[in-house]
Amino acid sequence: MIVSDLTIVLLLLCAAIMMFVLNRPRMDGVALIMVVALPLTGIISVEEALTGFGDPNIVLIAALFVIGEGLVRTGIAQKLGDWLAVRAGRSEARLIILLMIIVAAVGSVMSSTGVVAIFIPIALRIAARAGTSPGRLMMPISVAALISGMMTLVATAPNLVVHGELERRGADGFTFFAFTPFGIPVLFLAIGYMLFARRFLAPSADAPVTPAPQFASWIAEYGLAGREHRLRIGARSSLAGRTLGEINLRSSAGLNVLAIERRTPMSRQLLRPRADSQLRSGDVLLLDLQGAAADVGALAAQYDLQRLPLSTAYYTDYAQDIGMAELMIPAGSELLGKTVVEAGFRSTYDLTAIGLKRGMQAAVGQVTAEPLALGDTLLVIGPWRAIRRLQGDFTNLIVLGLPRESDDVLPATGKAPFALAALGVMVALMATGTVHNLTAALVACLMMGAFGCVDFKSAYRAIHWQSLVLIVGMLPFSIALQRTGGVEIAAGILVDTAGTAGPHLILAAIFLATALLGLFISNTATAVLMAPVALAVAGSLDASPYPFAMTVALAASAAFMTPVSSPVNTLVVGPGQYSFTDFLRVGTPLVAITMAVALALVPLVFPF
Repeated sequence: MIVSDLTIVLLLLCAAIMMFVLNRPRMDGVALIMVVALPLTGIISVEEALTGFGDPNIVLIAALFVIGEGLVRTGIAQKLGDWLAVRAGRSEARLIILLMIIVAAVGSVMSSTGVVAIFIPIALRIAARAGTSPGRLMMPISVAALISGMMTLVATAPNLVVHGELERRGADGFTFFAFTPFGIPVLFLAIGYMLFARRFLAPSADAPVTPAPQFASWIAEYGLAGREHRLRIGARSSLAGRTLGEINLRSSAGLNVLAIERRTPMSRQLLRPRADSQLRSGDVLLLDLQGAAADVGALAAQYDLQRLPLSTAYYTDYAQDIGMAELMIPAGSELLGKTVVEAGFRSTYDLTAIGLKRGMQAAVGQVTAEPLALGDTLLVIGPWRAIRRLQGDFTNLIVLGLPRESDDVLPATGKAPFALAALGVMVALMATGTVHNLTAALVACLMMGAFGCVDFKSAYRAIHWQSLVLIVGMLPFSIALQRTGGVEIAAGILVDTAGTAGPHLILAAIFLATALLGLFISNTATAVLMAPVALAVAGSLDASPYPFAMTVALAASAAFMTPVSSPVNTLVVGPGQYSFTDFLRVGTPLVAITMAVALALVPLVFPF
């Protein structure tokens, strides 16, 4: 019966891993499926399947997302970027060193995915000023963000997962700085390695870089030349007096109305198009051709419209009224898998998508009909206020680039000292152990709210619910594998494989098993599955659980080898113009470096 139960659990686990690899459904959906499926087997109860929702570490992770949001909204990361640009000057080596140190430092107290989302636009601006290729900076950012998970207890979810597993087994968890003795050596070795490996990341260090993106350069980059048109509504046009919703040019003619020019007695206005916008004689429509079937000439003849010239300077002339930005689709975005139309993009964000790139390839045809994927970049136009609203929100869209004409303003820049004070209080409370880690984080959240660094809306929006549900959904597997003997069997295999070579070789086997499993599923799910196995190995050897638990945590953060190993890597693929082999070539030695540090230092800090 036990074998039968174990077989069922393993089949469910294999199904979950397969769905993770295919990314269908998305990760939190897979986790919820498992929360439902495992109790149906009778191996665990419904209460046990839902224990994750009552885990203090889940609430702690949510609180850390809110604290990270406060650091973003108050402009602290932006100020660090400006400081970095001044200090680095035009030295690429100095830039990489400082960038990796800052990213690792910031990532030690907030989500690594959030750190990358913040620093991609900063690095692009710095690369433009310094005249270096963005490809030389993007991977150092992702590497430093992953290493930041090796810095402190709260730096990444896998650390808290392993910490929680120790506590569930009756041991004391890790302290706040327990990871730091390993993270710092790995960081400095990685910096030295990246200074060497940067030559593999871009064709030339002297690749020409545009000082800053401009409307005209984006129009060429996204292949929009010839797609935009200006048509004036004639006196006899049947469009006069009708609303945009009534004529529905997107469906009827494959044309997207981007703006309406309207003359007034005193000036000329650029109006935002709405479904209830009523057109007038003399109005000029700015249109975007959405598909090869669109015939602007036939439309002009049908509705008595006069075609007007349109130069690339048009958007610059109207820069005070119309904004333009590049947006990236991050991990966990609600837009993943949806088209722009299905997502109600214009009504939700008050912006219109006019271009789409997947990697470096601009989409050809109907942009609004393309399902959006992780790492896609959208070129959008709309009011600056709508673009600025997205700058403090890294949940569904990342503002990847803004043109020179933009005025980059964050919502709570005057509150930076208060955000730093809240962060300092949290770190001090956690480091001294004065209160529980969760209490320390909640105190910092309340301080952020009281000082106006975050509000309720931004706080709820900042929480990466997909990550939380993923952890909650995978925790029941730990219970089921322990109950059916799967953990003991896996531990026995590891011990038998290592033979009598000693615990150092077993640590190496645990590290490799964790790193390889992390190639296919998220590092958080990897930690959930491997932590019980590692602790069971420690028990079978009658050894301390801490070196084995720490090895799992470090290996889970060493997700350097593929662009799909972590959302951190996926986000830098487009801006860095990387291929799969770039990650494999540069990341594999980094995994070896991390493993060497772990095997050398973990037994010294945490003796067997």
